[in-house]
Amino acid sequence: MPELKELSALDLSALVASRVCHDIISPVGAITNGLEVLDEEGSEDMREFAMDLIRKSARQASAKLQFARLAFGAAGSAGAEIDLGDAQVVATGFMENEKSDLVWEVQRHLMPKNFVKLLLNLILIANQCVPRGGEIKVEMEGEPSAPSFILTAKGLNPRIPLGMKETLSGEEPERVDAHSVQPIYALLLARESGMKLDIDKDEDLVKITASMDT
Repeated sequence: MPELKELSALDLSALVASRVCHDIISPVGAITNGLEVLDEEGSEDMREFAMDLIRKSARQASAKLQFARLAFGAAGSAGAEIDLGDAQVVATGFMENEKSDLVWEVQRHLMPKNFVKLLLNLILIANQCVPRGGEIKVEMEGEPSAPSFILTAKGLNPRIPLGMKETLSGEEPERVDAHSVQPIYALLLARESGMKLDIDKDEDLVKITASMDT
């Protein structure tokens, strides 16, 4: 496969925006459905069901937006640092709505924002590797200024999504769209941070690493 062609800033921002909208449309739609039930139903049981749906969906939408703000957003000015404790909070909130459990074994540090954004994007990739659920462990080696991230996704029949390994190594995916842009964005973050990415499957787990490109 050919190497990944450089995306224009306009195309990249449009695709990332589409990805974020795709992620939050489901809980927002569920809130709308719940409100319609409240407007139309006289049954107390149905109204209570609708309120439960609205509460749950609002929490999901909030968690997804907070995660997206840190993983894809500007997160401060150029050169800004982000508290890894904040990253843990938004990652934990996001994963509460997913099938897998998050095991965060990274100590709290201030870290350059692109490293943190990359780490959150790697969690999204790891989550895709265990579609039936399991456990995602997040670890870090080295100093906050030059870290290595190790993520392991373990579960029932883990897999590397089609084309993911090639994309993370810098090859052009078959299609560049809102679905494929997230691993592309992770690759661009890694390059900007002077890091290289790797993903491999070993029996019952998938291992993702990001290390300084020396």
